[in-house]
Amino acid sequence: MTDETRQAFAHPRARAAATADTLRDRILLDDHVVEVEIGAFRAERGATQRLAFDIVAELRPAPPAGDDVDRILSYDRLTEAVSDALATERLDLLETLAERIADRILAEPQAERVFVRIRKLDRGPGALGVEIVRSGPSSVSPSAAPRPVVALISAEAAARPGDWRDALLAETGPLVLCVEAARVAPDVTDAAARGRIELLELDQAAWRLSALLPEIEVRDNRTELDWAQRKGAPSLWAPTRMAVSAVAGPKSTTGADLAAWLAETLDAREILLVGAAAPSTDRPLRSLGSA
Repeated sequence: MTDETRQAFAHPRARAAATADTLRDRILLDDHVVEVEIGAFRAERGATQRLAFDIVAELRPAPPAGDDVDRILSYDRLTEAVSDALATERLDLLETLAERIADRILAEPQAERVFVRIRKLDRGPGALGVEIVRSGPSSVSPSAAPRPVVALISAEAAARPGDWRDALLAETGPLVLCVEAARVAPDVTDAAARGRIELLELDQAAWRLSALLPEIEVRDNRTELDWAQRKGAPSLWAPTRMAVSAVAGPKSTTGADLAAWLAETLDAREILLVGAAAPSTDRPLRSLGSA
């Protein structure tokens, strides 16, 4: 068997390794099975069938991520590319579906080349499918998470979540909760150390509230916040990690300034005040319960 034949029947990650002109980092999605209606034949209309997706994305050269999740291409982008392509419209051809998935992945700035294999598992005999290889540029823009509502919750309100929980969670769209802390002036004269202590107080305030609202997870990085926004899940924000690593960070370490900064960072639709004073911001402001 020739090398070309072996590559033709190899898994996409083997083909990626065999055809690369230089070594590239890759992320993989193997055997991702989705049940969907697709196909051009009459027997495929009005019925669903299983599709298996194998995807390899080769990454552009970049400095080491340093264990920072916000600097890598998340695996979620691969599964989201599949979901988005399937949600757009019913398709007849796997080729069209594969093209749309590849185009969506290549829109991510870290992706350089992508291998997409899709197999129909229920059409038999065996698995029938297609495989494509594409490189950038993409014809689509990188995906953006839905614009959230940032809720600024005072320390006093955070101690009584039963007063506002139901009304807040009834808000439409994704929510990101920012909690103010009851400040205790630290006996520290160094400004950098004092700022870090104040940020950690806000992290602790978020974790304390999470104990009272166990259905809302604490998240401390942009990747997790974006994932939650796409899923429509609310988040409690622990600000230290993002605020410390930001190139252009918040004006101060007060809860109000951090909420305003986060609202700008996430392009929030508005800031919702829950017992808190209004921060300095150009974003729309609204108190919980007001029209």
